Amino acid sequence: MQVDFYQLSGNPDAVLARIAERVTDGGGRLLVVADDDGDRARIDAALWRVPGPAFLAHGQAGEGDAANQPILLSAAVDPANGARNIVLADGRWRDEALDFERCFHLFDEAATPAARDAWRALAARDGVERRFWKQDEAGRWTQAA
Repeated sequence: MQVDFYQLSGNPDAVLARIAERVTDGGGRLLVVADDDGDRARIDAALWRVPGPAFLAHGQAGEGDAANQPILLSAAVDPANGARNIVLADGRWRDEALDFERCFHLFDEAATPAARDAWRALAARDGVERRFWKQDEAGRWTQAA
């Protein structure tokens, strides 16, 4: 199980869209979790506006056929679409994410202390590989740990 921590300094929706594109291009499915309805609505709109040739088909949990959605937005850690990849998009760690093959934990400056606590707690977990990513001034992501 791999957990990638992404410390956000720019546009969180662009980061999420890039992750979603990579997961789905590889044939995977993705669950995007955020507690707030407004956050999920913002993410939904951003995924429809992805520039370039990418088309990121997605849906909201509870609307339509969740099982057929390559990307499912939800308030709950419930992979109704069969996802093995999860994005924690609201900065809040959830231990249920460890049931997936890969987790992308996105957090901003305000959530940094909680992300550090999650990082330390996961160090003691067998079978969990942690990676920490930080954006440089040019906007490129570099692995910091």
